[in-house]
Amino acid sequence: MPPPPRPPVAAPAPAAPCPIRVAPIRRRLHAVPRAVSVAASHAHDAAFLRRAADVADRSAGLTCPHPNFGCVIARPEPDGPEARVVGEGFLYAQGTRCAELLAAEEAGERARGATAYLNLEPGDCYGDSTAVSSLVQAGITRVVVGLRHPLKHLRGKAIQSLRSEGIQVDVVGEDLQSKLFKEALTSCLIVNAPLLYRAAFRVPFSVLKYAMTADGKIAASSGHASWVSGRASRGRVFELRGRSDAVIVGGNTVRRDDPRLTARHVKGHVPVRIVMSQTCNLPEEANLWNVHEAYTIVATQRGARRDFQKKLAMKGVEVVEFDMLNPRDVMSYCYDRGYLSVLWECGGTLSAAAISARVIHKVYAFCAPKIIGGVTAPTPVGDLGMNQMTQAIDLIDVSYEQIDRDMLMSGFIQPIPDLSPVIPSADEIPSDDPEVSPYETNIISFYKTWDTFGAFSNFSPHPIDMPDEKGDCLTWPTVEHYYQFLQAHKFVGVDNPQASDIVQEIKQARSPEEAARIGRTRQREFPELIRPDWESMKIDVMYRALKCKFSTYAHLTEMLLSTAGSVLVEASPHDLFWGGGREGEGLNYLGRLLMQLRSEILGTVRTSAEAQGQET
Repeated sequence: MPPPPRPPVAAPAPAAPCPIRVAPIRRRLHAVPRAVSVAASHAHDAAFLRRAADVADRSAGLTCPHPNFGCVIARPEPDGPEARVVGEGFLYAQGTRCAELLAAEEAGERARGATAYLNLEPGDCYGDSTAVSSLVQAGITRVVVGLRHPLKHLRGKAIQSLRSEGIQVDVVGEDLQSKLFKEALTSCLIVNAPLLYRAAFRVPFSVLKYAMTADGKIAASSGHASWVSGRASRGRVFELRGRSDAVIVGGNTVRRDDPRLTARHVKGHVPVRIVMSQTCNLPEEANLWNVHEAYTIVATQRGARRDFQKKLAMKGVEVVEFDMLNPRDVMSYCYDRGYLSVLWECGGTLSAAAISARVIHKVYAFCAPKIIGGVTAPTPVGDLGMNQMTQAIDLIDVSYEQIDRDMLMSGFIQPIPDLSPVIPSADEIPSDDPEVSPYETNIISFYKTWDTFGAFSNFSPHPIDMPDEKGDCLTWPTVEHYYQFLQAHKFVGVDNPQASDIVQEIKQARSPEEAARIGRTRQREFPELIRPDWESMKIDVMYRALKCKFSTYAHLTEMLLSTAGSVLVEASPHDLFWGGGREGEGLNYLGRLLMQLRSEILGTVRTSAEAQGQET
């Protein structure tokens, strides 16, 4: 099978935001009971929409960043104009049950005739409109939506589906234009800022964080920096890391500080650590080379210290070479990996390069009430080539927060895109649309569950019934749960209590992401527990799980058959076994298995058709 061509790399020039255009939409006025003024009704709607945005943010730091969906169901009190919440739900992680389904289940019969508030238009990871059908079957009569989905293949579809079911749908900025919704809209934008920036600029949402003294130094002249900020501020940094797919530092930071860069405050998501070093002039031993705690990537210039690269690879560190190492190409690579949010914790030289490349979107500056002085003491941002104060970058939507003795100032360098969302007409496809596939038309790629063909992913939220290690048939939340540690899994069959504990740990994982993380982490920690025949068995394990998934869900089979004639590529740029790799160098076994299954199903269909033809 021909490998997919390499996606185009973004040019060093600043990327213009992708406009989301639309034909004007007439405002529709809905009747309001006489006892309740329009202003009071809007105030209630705005309050519940803000609550939906708050609910959507509850999984932050616990799971890998994903589109944040929150659903709040409220119904009027029988004896007054006030409404009360009867159900809430949020998307916990990629591949878990949707917010609308969870809220409807909690509300039960109380959902009939109620209003559902959604911070973001539902995105269909199931392939069967589960979010919409959950609201319809629950008896919801009205839906208030904060934002239309920013991804083209999902934008407007759920809203249209709800309206076709006779449900009144009001979208902020279109059907609801009161000033009372300004704060609610801001909440909806902020909670999904990573998704909006990614969709508009084709790079992950990037945050620059630094701690400095009152005189603007991030370390003493000697380089000593422990600690500039207080313990409470460092705790907030752990939270920021937990909200990020990756944390980026430069080689100087590794040599000087030997950081760990983990989110030690939570038992959950741990970001990937990325070290940018052109020459790969890095220490032989460093905390970041311990990949039991977290995964580490070294981004370097092509050909730099090949012998040292091999040593890092033996430690489990991934090395990625670039023709010319620069922040924009690294962010392009992170985009290809599916990252939504990246935290930069680098020194002044790298932070200046990232700001100049326009890949930094927000700044968190922790200011400690200390003065260290020093002409050569480093500052947070290096030379930007600005000679006059009128050239300074003004932060937007600045906020201040006292954290113990420190002051946290945060603000956006670039505004959150699509503040006034406009919807494209059906026949309008912008040439620079970020959702247009970078591959040829006969190649269909999928990776994240919110991609167009995301339901093909082994992370998709489709439970399967498969036997466990004892032969008992159990329901696994996803294919990934089953694959990682169950039935013929690599730890099963090993007569060791630790192996049994690992299997139980995987069974209790709340998401496929957690199941995968536990499996990979334990495999690195306990290599002696791996069954020797696992490498020869894992393809068969995955194929049986995929067959079960597609035979269980007819709409998935239809979706798979609709791709006949196309090459299916699991577009992971880093998984060179199941995925296609960064430049098509991956084996793409997941794509191959799906094409094998597709051929098998088509063969069965043909045989059945031929048999029916002979009978007639």
